[in-house]
Amino acid sequence: MKLVKMSAKITIVAIMLMVMGCGKQTPPQANQETPKAAAGDAGDESPATEQNEDAITLTGAGATFPFPIYSKWAHGYKKVTGTKLNYQSIGSGGGIAQIKAKTVAFGASDAPLESVELDEVGLIQFPMIMGGVVPVVNLEGITPGQLKLSQKVLADIFIGKIKKWNDNAIAKDNPDVKLPAADISVVHRADGSGTTWIFTNYLDKVSEDWHSKVGTGKSVEWPTGVGGKGNEGVAAYVQRIKGAVGYVEFAYALQNQMSHVKLQNRDGNFVDPTIESFQAAAANADWKNAPGFYLVLTDQPGKDSWPITGASFILMYKQQDDAKVAKEALKFFDWCYENGAQAATELHYVPMPKAVVELVHAQWTENIKSGQTALWP
Repeated sequence: MKLVKMSAKITIVAIMLMVMGCGKQTPPQANQETPKAAAGDAGDESPATEQNEDAITLTGAGATFPFPIYSKWAHGYKKVTGTKLNYQSIGSGGGIAQIKAKTVAFGASDAPLESVELDEVGLIQFPMIMGGVVPVVNLEGITPGQLKLSQKVLADIFIGKIKKWNDNAIAKDNPDVKLPAADISVVHRADGSGTTWIFTNYLDKVSEDWHSKVGTGKSVEWPTGVGGKGNEGVAAYVQRIKGAVGYVEFAYALQNQMSHVKLQNRDGNFVDPTIESFQAAAANADWKNAPGFYLVLTDQPGKDSWPITGASFILMYKQQDDAKVAKEALKFFDWCYENGAQAATELHYVPMPKAVVELVHAQWTENIKSGQTALWP
């Protein structure tokens, strides 16, 4: 009987400690499993893998924005060739650092590097895929695409000026939506992120307040909110925090069945994030005249354009120490260009147009070498 009473007391104390811990002003911990890796489903021993004992493992690291499609492409390429891709989804800042340190065969970033920085290090970059960054919310009763946010309102929310969901500025554009009198909880990236670079680049263009107080960057001094690591982390936090708003690449919103918002574009129209609205924005891209493929696709004109569209880039060294690995990396990227369009569109990414792929191929031939020998074609 004493043991039962003692056990009950211990249980009560444990519960009290748990409640006290929950009372702290810290966000819930997201199940992020970082860094994630796209390994081409290492457990799937396809015939190509069994027959090719000398199969290469490619290593890459960087942006979480394209991780869903890179993972899918890696699986398909492994089945065909036996080559495995070990891609660490650690954020664009990490990807740039890893390729500069030469610890991976390629880096990936949604924040393009300017020609001067590329030349200083001896890198080239080329666009691999395009897609959309999407604000997502956790509001009871609000369905995907039901809530409209204007350019100014979006910026004012993330700068901390608008603090309640039933604020008059939000209600003005949503007369038919029952807005809760709940606090707005901003969720942003905690790591160096190309998704953040695209998102803040857009806010910097449409808000003078944002431009003067915060600016654009892979990492910024956020005026308000809590941080999650990777697109995965932001998605997890938004799902767990009532009244939350965050930003993720659209594939993460789809995979997690999250409620996206309609955004006001440059032409003044409220549009949904779809592959068609991403394509409408990407149609303005002049890749041919972009030095080092440096191109920004935020706030593009067009009545159907999604305002926060961006490209994701691959970074490789011009002079390669391991020709075999470099050639296999180029073969993988070429396979993705040629065979990966359907998988990309299924995840609402925009494949690179054939004319752009031809520009990329020309850059490979001219720049990627082992000694004096070109590694492509």
